[in-house]
Amino acid sequence: MDGSTSDSQKKKMTHRDIEKLRRQEMSALHASLRSLLPLEYIKGKRSMSDHMNEAVNYVKDLKNKINELSSRRDELQKELASSVSDSGSSSNNCTPSRVVIHSCLGGLVVMISSGFREQGFPVSRVLEVLIEQGLDVVSCVSTKVNQVLLLTIHTEVSDTTCIDLPGLQQKLTEVIP
Repeated sequence: MDGSTSDSQKKKMTHRDIEKLRRQEMSALHASLRSLLPLEYIKGKRSMSDHMNEAVNYVKDLKNKINELSSRRDELQKELASSVSDSGSSSNNCTPSRVVIHSCLGGLVVMISSGFREQGFPVSRVLEVLIEQGLDVVSCVSTKVNQVLLLTIHTEVSDTTCIDLPGLQQKLTEVIP
């Protein structure tokens, strides 16, 4: 019986050690997940299941924001494209440039339309103006439609009320040939 008792104790110890490692790993993963959540989703000390539920809510909120911003981007691109086509400029290489700026969550969306030119488009100068204004450029996407270059720039800023939108629009209009 001593042999079976010691085997049983070894199994129990092995099981206990494996379970301890599993709990440690789960604890580390939980801490990692919790560190990724914004403070408003953590709200003090709560149970692991509460944190998991809040992580699910956070992911759902992010998906909703992505969908809203995608819809808003599509609306702005349609608006800009229709304003370019309304001016009858798609067949003319001397299209006057147009700058449209809209506020969005935490920043601005800058949309620029310009006739396609052989000498190119001063994207670097546009980005420089935005950075000078204290904006952080998140993305910059260009598209060519019917010889018209459409540039969409997403920016972030801590306080959009500090930005002079008409002044920024004027500066960008001056930069674009």
